[in-house]
Amino acid sequence: MNSPFGDISIDTFLREYWQKKPLLIRNAFPDFEAPVSPDELAGMALEEEVESRLIIQSPDGKDWKLQHGPLSEETFSDLPDSHWTLLVQSVDHWVPEANELLEYFRFVPNWRLDDLMVSYATDGGGVGPHYDNYDVFLIQASGTRRWEVGGTYGEDSPRRDDVPVMILPEWTPEQTWDLQPGDMLYVPPRLGHNGYAIGDDCMTYSVGFRAPSHQEMMADFTDYLDNITTAEDRYSDPDLKQQDNPGEITPAALDRVKAIMHDYIDSPELLSHWFGQFMTEPKNQEQGADQSCDMDEAEIKQLLDAGIPICRSEGSRFAFNRVDDHFILFVDGKGCVCSAEQISLAESLCANLYHEVISPNEENIELLKALLLQGSIYFLEEE
Repeated sequence: MNSPFGDISIDTFLREYWQKKPLLIRNAFPDFEAPVSPDELAGMALEEEVESRLIIQSPDGKDWKLQHGPLSEETFSDLPDSHWTLLVQSVDHWVPEANELLEYFRFVPNWRLDDLMVSYATDGGGVGPHYDNYDVFLIQASGTRRWEVGGTYGEDSPRRDDVPVMILPEWTPEQTWDLQPGDMLYVPPRLGHNGYAIGDDCMTYSVGFRAPSHQEMMADFTDYLDNITTAEDRYSDPDLKQQDNPGEITPAALDRVKAIMHDYIDSPELLSHWFGQFMTEPKNQEQGADQSCDMDEAEIKQLLDAGIPICRSEGSRFAFNRVDDHFILFVDGKGCVCSAEQISLAESLCANLYHEVISPNEENIELLKALLLQGSIYFLEEE
């Protein structure tokens, strides 16, 4: 698979641009063929299980309207001729061809990839000047979109409070580009940017990345500890000494609290197990259940012997880590320790979308059976 960065190596991109400054790559995807048409995108927005938004603005940019999906056919029939945008989240979860597009960005760890959002805009349509707290690659699929970038923003930056979308009122672009089909723009976190359609039939594919806040991480880690600790795990002070004032929280007491916290955080096995589950948690819990396939060992072996390829399920997240002598595979929020015979397969599942040659030994079949039942993989002939 060719790199979308042209003459710039991935190492150079990561060193000089990643989370540092924007980068425009002309013709990053030559002869780009959009895997989803505008009509198909509109059809997805009608579905209840698909996350979608419709943003309509006045031509002067003063008034904005936001409507969350599922949308209706009547909504689309009543739209104005210009200045509206349809955005559909996680298109890669529903369209295998869209899922394949994410393979170009696997130079970033699996657990950092979030999803592929697709937007369709009529002339002048956009979401206004804003910033994101995560990296994003913006691929122009059809039509023309003008992108403006400039300034670093954060939680304390002024924003309009009279509109239902986050818009930066104090916006001064520093660079402007018109993107044509196949062009790609990288925007690092917190960099202000504003994109709007120049003419109709403007489709943009946005590859977003997971960047959990410290609040989210601490809250989830606390929830994880709640599940692995008991009421018997308590503060203790067998070395307690009489103090001058019983109201004082002494440095010794704080040291005991610090030691409790460190015991959890300094445990490589505990921390890695929590983080693996946290960062592979699926975005769509119901989708995995829908793709669940209960096959017995004989059926799996028969398909492997026949050379039927296996594919990671759309939206599934795979990662692994090694702690001491353990190899732990994390898939869609669940972790399991792999045997030595399963490690090669587990690594391949994490690294590749498709798997055509898999040794049909007992250990591999056991792992595949669990992942099939979980809905995280499927045989292509089962499509």
